[in-house]
Order: sequence, then structure tokens, then C-alpha cells
Amino acid sequence: MTPSQQQQQQPQPQQPYGTAPAPAGGPLLVERGARPEDGRCRHLLVWRAGPGWRMLSSGVLGGGLGERGWVLNAQVRPGYSRMDPDRHLAELAAAQGLAGPGVGLMTAADVDGYTWAAEDGATAVVTTGIGVPTWAAAPEPVPAAATGYVPGTINILAVVPAAVSDAGLANLLTTVTEAKVQALLDAGYDCSGTASDAVCVAVRAAGPGTDAEPFGGPRSTWGSRLARAVHRAVREGAEQDRVRRAGGPLPGHPAPLGVCRSAVLLAG
Repeated sequence: MTPSQQQQQQPQPQQPYGTAPAPAGGPLLVERGARPEDGRCRHLLVWRAGPGWRMLSSGVLGGGLGERGWVLNAQVRPGYSRMDPDRHLAELAAAQGLAGPGVGLMTAADVDGYTWAAEDGATAVVTTGIGVPTWAAAPEPVPAAATGYVPGTINILAVVPAAVSDAGLANLLTTVTEAKVQALLDAGYDCSGTASDAVCVAVRAAGPGTDAEPFGGPRSTWGSRLARAVHRAVREGAEQDRVRRAGGPLPGHPAPLGVCRSAVLLAG
């Protein structure tokens, strides 16, 4: 195989609709993986964080608090009904060459429509689907049969490149959630999110002699930066999702199997 042929087979960088190129010096490299599933090309986003990261997440795979080396956000079909999503995500992670502990998230929203924002080192990467908006303290849940299934879920990956204490990390997760709700209200939605929203907040592990930041609230140094990044990314995602839905029912994924491929999406 010639060098030119090898180059042609490599995944080529692509920018999804509605997003701008990443700024030079950004902390993240997000890849788009692809696999055939349910007769369609299903995409997923992967952040190969590597060692030295601690994460707090509500993800169905690798949720909770601990050291994690990667984050995977997989698009699945509308009406997804597998009862072992953690196993499914583990299979997808293994297919991407991800080993060791990591975090797995799922969404029926098109992950190609992800949005991101950065603020002085803090970064948010968001996939937004607001098919069935709801208030967290709604009087009672609305049965799925009464509404039909509409692709949804807002998944947020929030990254702070600094060591933060356990309490500060829990505070950061709260701050991320508050910023998400503020963004939805500012985008004109009457909701606090969807019933299946998930979040993963990643911070650096403290090294020898390193003092961890004790705070993560919205007026702390890193909390305020992350809140603004999350707000911008969620608001842009919410506005784009409204435009997409105005065009009619959303497909499971627009790409046919013949062009099911991986790509580098967000490089810093």
C-alpha cells in the first residue's frame, strides 16, 4: 500500500453542522466512531482522556465517582429497549479500543449535532435532544405511551483541567445542572431538561504536593468558567434542536451504511 493510499484510508477531520473550529490550545480531542446497528449507521462520540482524570457521572456505565480514562456518548435508535445498556456500552467501548474504567452515556439524539464551548480552560461538549421536555418536580410522570417516543436526552461532558476536591467536584456537577436549566430557559423552553439527561464532570487528579480546589459553585473560579461554557453549549444545542425538529420527524440517523465512518471532530 502506498503512502497516499494509507492517507486516503485515515479518518478525515469533519465539523458537524452548527459548530465552529476548536480554538488552538483547547484541552479536548473528540472522535466520532461509527458502527452499523439496527440497519443504520449509528455514531458515537469518544473522548480518550487517558490517565490522571477523576470523573463524577450519572452515566449508566462507569457512573459515580472515581478515576476514569475515557468517555463515550453513543447514539442509539429511537425506542431503544435493551435492558442491559451498561453491557451494550461496554461492547461499544471495546470496539473502539477503550480499556480500563471509563464512562458511557446514551442518547437517541443525533450526536453529529453536538455543540461545545470553552471558557478559560473549562470545556463543555453537549449532545442535545429535547423530544419530551419536562420539569424535574412535575406532579407525575407522563407515560411514554401517551406521548409516543421522540428522540431526546441532553448529555453533557464538562471538563476542568485542574485538581478539585470531592466536595468541589459534586458542587461542579450541581453548577453544570443549574447552567443547563438556565440555558434552556434562555432558549425559550419551559422545562428543566428531559427525563433521561446525563452528565459527566471530569477534573484532574491531584498529584504529589498539589492542592485540590475546594469549591465548584457558580461563583468559584472554575465553577463560574464551567457554568458559562455549559450555558453557551446547551443554549446553542437547544436552539439547533428546535430548528431540526421544525423540519419534521427526526430520522434515527441520516447516513446510509455505505458511508458509515469515523472522523476527528473537535481538536485542540
